Amino acid sequence: MTILKTIQFAGIILLLQVAIPLAALGQHPTGAGTASLQDPPQETATAAPTAPAPINHPAPVPKTTLADLAWLAGRWQGSWGPRVAQQVSTAPKAGVMMGTFQLAEDDKTLVLELFTMVEEPEGITLHLRHFTPSLVAWEKPGPTILNLASADPKSFVFENPLDGQPKHAIITRIDADTYVSRSEVVPEKGELKVTEITYHRQKEAPPARH
Repeated sequence: MTILKTIQFAGIILLLQVAIPLAALGQHPTGAGTASLQDPPQETATAAPTAPAPINHPAPVPKTTLADLAWLAGRWQGSWGPRVAQQVSTAPKAGVMMGTFQLAEDDKTLVLELFTMVEEPEGITLHLRHFTPSLVAWEKPGPTILNLASADPKSFVFENPLDGQPKHAIITRIDADTYVSRSEVVPEKGELKVTEITYHRQKEAPPARH
């Protein structure tokens, strides 16, 4: 399973400022004819207007972009029981990150996966599809699509609102060279199936000297 099967959205909060008008307060004589000519004239007192209390607007929450996932670029390897998972991702370019995933056991490839992360006006979407070693697609109708539902500096949560599996894919960054991918498969009947793989960055081998 990949980071993306086992793979955010942060939003912008707008506060509307409501102006509260201040009513003038006045005092007037009551009872006609009660004041004599010698009485001092009554003055109308008006309350001084007070300024509205300042409203503290919270800073807007930055929108998550592919730049926040650029650390995924490179080669990664993890284990799932006796199985070895390998993943390669490209750096963001022209609004897309793309990658491959291979799961093998005892020198036999069990499944291949192609995936893309696409930055769109509505947010980031994850597209993935599985294949046999001869590239026969598992998902006949088309790729599974998950939307970035939430994100913070350490975790990115993708959700699948339509058909297909997984329903949730969560990426949790541990450090610069380690992350955990969690995939949740929710069948119509039966229990939730969870797969977690801890990936470690693979250093590129230095070029051979001739």
